[in-house]
Amino acid sequence: MMKFAYPASSSIDALTPQQTALKIARHCPCTACGTCKGLHPSIGVHVVLDDGFRESILGDLGQYGSDDDEDQPSIPPYLDICACGHGVAEHGANESQIGTEEYRRRASYAIRIDENMQDEGKLLDFAYSDPDIESLRARMTLAPVSMIAPSQPANYDQRHKSPHKSSPASGLRDLPPPLKKRRISMSTLSGDDNDDDEEPLATRVTQKTAPAKSPTKPGKGVKFVPAAGRMPVANGKTNVEPGPRIKIEDKLDDAQLDRLATGVPVDSETTAPPVRVEKAAAIELRQGIIQIMPVQNDRQPHSMVLMTGLKTLFQKQLPKMPRDYIARLVYDANSRALAIVKRGYKVVGGILFRPFPHRGFSEIVFFATASVDQVKGYGGMLMDHYKMHIRKAYPDMNHFLTYADNYAVGYFEKQGFSKEITLDRSVWAGYIKDYEGGTIMQCTMLDKVDYLDKANILAQQQDAIMSKIRQMSRSHVVHPGLPQFQEGAPEGVTVDPKDVPGLRETGWTSSMAENLTRLIPKSPDRHFMDRLLKDLQEHNQAWPFLKPVSAEDVPDYHDIVKKPMDFSTMEHKLDNNHYQTVEDFVNDARLVFDNCRLYNLEDSVYHKCANTLEKFVNEQLKERIKRES
Repeated sequence: MMKFAYPASSSIDALTPQQTALKIARHCPCTACGTCKGLHPSIGVHVVLDDGFRESILGDLGQYGSDDDEDQPSIPPYLDICACGHGVAEHGANESQIGTEEYRRRASYAIRIDENMQDEGKLLDFAYSDPDIESLRARMTLAPVSMIAPSQPANYDQRHKSPHKSSPASGLRDLPPPLKKRRISMSTLSGDDNDDDEEPLATRVTQKTAPAKSPTKPGKGVKFVPAAGRMPVANGKTNVEPGPRIKIEDKLDDAQLDRLATGVPVDSETTAPPVRVEKAAAIELRQGIIQIMPVQNDRQPHSMVLMTGLKTLFQKQLPKMPRDYIARLVYDANSRALAIVKRGYKVVGGILFRPFPHRGFSEIVFFATASVDQVKGYGGMLMDHYKMHIRKAYPDMNHFLTYADNYAVGYFEKQGFSKEITLDRSVWAGYIKDYEGGTIMQCTMLDKVDYLDKANILAQQQDAIMSKIRQMSRSHVVHPGLPQFQEGAPEGVTVDPKDVPGLRETGWTSSMAENLTRLIPKSPDRHFMDRLLKDLQEHNQAWPFLKPVSAEDVPDYHDIVKKPMDFSTMEHKLDNNHYQTVEDFVNDARLVFDNCRLYNLEDSVYHKCANTLEKFVNEQLKERIKRES
C-alpha cells in the first residue's frame, strides 16, 4: 500500500510551500475536471499525519549525514496527486495565477478548516464534512462582497511603536501607529441579512388597454414625446413621419390611488394591502426556540458554558483570526457579550463588545452567526437587541465604534453605522486600538427610536410621508388626450408645448427646452476610472492620500513636492472630464505614490501605504487588460 504524508502544522509561517499548497488544494474544487470537490487520495493510498518528525530528523544531522540514518523511520512523500488525476495547481493552489495575497488568504481558510477537523478527530478523513466546513470552503474559494473577512492580528501582544518622524502625504493629521494590530470587529453576516429591505413605495402601473373596435392601423399605438430641444414649430408641418398615437391613461379612483401609494399595482387581483413577511429569527424568538442572553465572565458555570460557545462560534466563523487571540478577548473580564442561544446552551450567534461608560461609547469587537442560520435574519435582530441592551444597561452610552473590514462596511452601514466619526477623537483615542486592514465606523443611537419596534415605526413614517405626498402631488390628475393624436385626426400635425394641458402647471417654461442638453452615456474607460478611484478611496491603506497636504501641517512639503496630487483632486478632475484617457488617470495616481515616496522615509508607514496602493492599481490594470484581450 502506498503511503503519503499530510502536514499537521496550524501555522502558515511554519509550513513549507509544498505543505501550504497541499492544504489549500484539499479544500478547493478541481478546475480541470469540474467534479472533484478537493484533492483526496486514490483508493489504496494510505495517508499519515506529518506531526513534525521530518524537521526533527533533518534539523541536526540530516544536512551532514549520519551513521544512524538507516535506523531513522522512512519519511513518506506528501500527497500531491488527487484521485481525479490532477495536482495541487488545478485545485486552487497556483500562486502565480491567483496572486500572493489571495494565496495566503486561502491558506488561512484551509488552516482553520483543518483545525476544525482536528477538533472532530477527522483531519485524515478526506470524505468528512459538516455545514460549518462547507461554509468555510465556499468562502475560501469565492469571498462575496457582502461576506465579512476579518484580518489576522499582527503581533497583537506587542506594544504600538511610534512611527519614524516624517510627514504624511495627505491632509489627515491623526497619525495612526505604523505597527497596528489587525483585530477587526467582523461578522460572517451577508448583506442580505437586513431588516431594512423594504418594498418600493410605488410600483409601475400596468395600464389597462380597452378592447379594440377595429384593427390597429399602421403607425398607431403609443407616442413617444420627442426631445424638447427639437420640438417642431407650433402649427407647422414636420419634416419627419409622425410617431404612433398616445394612449389615453385610465383615470384612477381614490381606492386605486391608495393602493398605488402603498406599492400595489392598481390592476392587481387582490385588494388587500401588502403584508410584511415576518423573518424566521423573529418567529423563533417569539416561539422560544432561541433566546438572547447577556454574558460576561463572572466565573459562573452557566456563563462559562455560553462564553465557550461564543469562543467556538467566533473561531469557526472568523477563520483569519488566531484562536488564542479570540479566546483571550472572549474570556477577558472587561468584555461583555450578547449570545443567541438555541434550545438550552447551543450558541448560534453572538456579539462581543467592550463598554466604556465613563466615555459614553462601546467598542464592538466580534460579531458573527452560525453559517446555517445566516439567512434567518439573526444579524439584524441581534444588532437591534444589542442597541436596546446598551440603552438599558448603560443609559448614558449612545455611541458605538468598530473597525470594519472592507467586506463588512456595507453590512454595518445598513445597521446604522457611518464612516463619518462625529465623536471627538479625544473621547475614544487610547481606549480602542487602531487596527490595520479596517475602517473605523460609528453608530449613534436615537433617543426616540425603539429599535425592537422598527417595523411599526417605519410603517408609520411611510404612511405619514405618503399622506403628505397625496396632499401636495397632482400626479393623480389625468388630463384628456390631445385631439391631434386622437383617432381620425389628420396626419403630420405638431403640438406647441405651451398647449399641452398640465405642462405649465408643473412650472415648465420654454427656456427649459432651450437649455436641455443630450446626456452622453459614460464610456467603458470612464466606468473603469470611476470604479478604480472609488476602490482606492475605500482601501484601508488610503487614509494618507484622501485629501491634499496642508501647508500649515507640513510647511516644507511644497518645497520638496512640486506637483502635489491626492484622491480628492483626482475625483474633481474626473467629475469635470479632465482625464481624456485611462493613462492620464493612472499617471495622476502614480504621481500620488511617487510624491509620497519622495517626501517620506522608506521605513515610514506612508511609504508602505504608497507601495500597497500602487500594487493594487497595477493588479486592477492587469485584470482590465486580461478582460479586454
